[in-house]
Amino acid sequence: MPHTKRIKKALISVYYKDGLAPLAEKLHALGVEIYSTGGTQTFLEELNIPVHAVENLTSYPSILGGRVKTLHPKIFGGILSRRDNTQDLAQLKEFDIPELDLVIVDLYPFEETVASRASEQDIIEKIDIGGISLIRAAAKNFHDVLIISSREQYQDLLTIITKSEGTTSLLVRKEFAKKAFDISSHYDTAIFNYFCDEDSKEVLKISERISHPLRYGENPHQEGAFLGDLNKMFTQLHGKALSYNNLLDIDAAVNLMTDFQLGGPTFAILKHNNACGFASRDTLVEAYEAALAGDPVSAFGGILICNRIINMATAEKINELFCEVVIAPDYDAEALELLQSKKNRIILKQHAVNTCKAQIRTALNGYLVQDKDICIEKKESFTTVTNKKVSEEEKEDLFFAAKLVKHTKSNAIVLVKNRQLLASGTGQTSRVDALQQAIAKAKHFNFDLNGAVMASDAFFPFPDCVEVADKEGIKAVIQPGGSIKDQLSIDYCNENDVAMVFTGVRHFKH
Repeated sequence: MPHTKRIKKALISVYYKDGLAPLAEKLHALGVEIYSTGGTQTFLEELNIPVHAVENLTSYPSILGGRVKTLHPKIFGGILSRRDNTQDLAQLKEFDIPELDLVIVDLYPFEETVASRASEQDIIEKIDIGGISLIRAAAKNFHDVLIISSREQYQDLLTIITKSEGTTSLLVRKEFAKKAFDISSHYDTAIFNYFCDEDSKEVLKISERISHPLRYGENPHQEGAFLGDLNKMFTQLHGKALSYNNLLDIDAAVNLMTDFQLGGPTFAILKHNNACGFASRDTLVEAYEAALAGDPVSAFGGILICNRIINMATAEKINELFCEVVIAPDYDAEALELLQSKKNRIILKQHAVNTCKAQIRTALNGYLVQDKDICIEKKESFTTVTNKKVSEEEKEDLFFAAKLVKHTKSNAIVLVKNRQLLASGTGQTSRVDALQQAIAKAKHFNFDLNGAVMASDAFFPFPDCVEVADKEGIKAVIQPGGSIKDQLSIDYCNENDVAMVFTGVRHFKH
């Protein structure tokens, strides 16, 4: 086979020893000379495997508390030498440098040390210098050298050399080099991000090595994948594989329910990233029924999420609906069994995991980065700008509506009554269009708007929205304020006995 190389000499120096023994024993059985240092050398010698000490090769001991062990021309020359270059080979002979055909090196656990909240000194000591240099050197010279850069690759190499009797092909070496550069670049990104202010928007460096292939993207002609560890976020208890669109809706659902975790039993039903049903009640089954009543048509094929354990009574109601996904903190055993009766229904158990703090999206020939909108206005910060004051009941509904409209696509209006979404106007090009859409939907499902409240994601540039709402019986309004024509809306409200409060915070969502 062209470009096949036999492994004759190997350097092994690893942090993690688990899984190394069978591979090292096989290399020894194949007659491979092994060079090592420190704890790895001791580990191999305890397996009765002969080892050349690196310090004997370099004539330098490990120094500076182990910070410098393998950084030496006799090591890097043996890795980087080009076997088809006569000048390189002559220099190896001149300086008595062995050709190293295999390098097995991993990296200090930097990310794990940061995650453990260790001291800065401990974290800095886990920035690998020798290991990263060896990995890059061996990967660069993949034409002649094989690099094993992670303990996850031990078994792969063992399988290869067992089958090939100690030889490797160029294709294999190049594939492992690619994996090595993936590991090294990810490692450097983690270090950079540790040193970088987490709120900085000056530089964007992202490295995510866990990939979940998707059937396709937003549409069948688009390829798609999710990069990230979904298993930290959810345990999938049942159903088909998640799709690209499922994940977008699930993201919207999780973000929405996050703002209602501290309230009573709450249920949301989402379609295309917007809530079509939402309610809080004294029991979870009542919350589900109220949410479904908001738009039982759009609920078909929707994403369901709640903030309580799903019991049998709630599961029986859910099971009457065709839905794509159900998300909950947990499920009673009998409830789960019932929900699993539908073959393709995706059932997710949500774990308490922090989601991303930043939002990133491609735009033009670059990226847009912003802080995630986690702002929730407090009721105490509401500013009443009209003569009429809101009642305590209205204030609760306004608070409920303000959180809900924040998660609705702009231009957005939501109508709420008794902690239930009556209807919403979403993604309209004018605010009054959004309001009229919401009113029409509420009437379609026979909701009485008298006593309802209205929330807007941004200010009213004209008094038309408060006028339209007032004529439908809506007597309390919440909005950010900030228009140069705010007074026109305030004047209308004062003349027609409508209460209005300002939050001072806009919540556009595009």
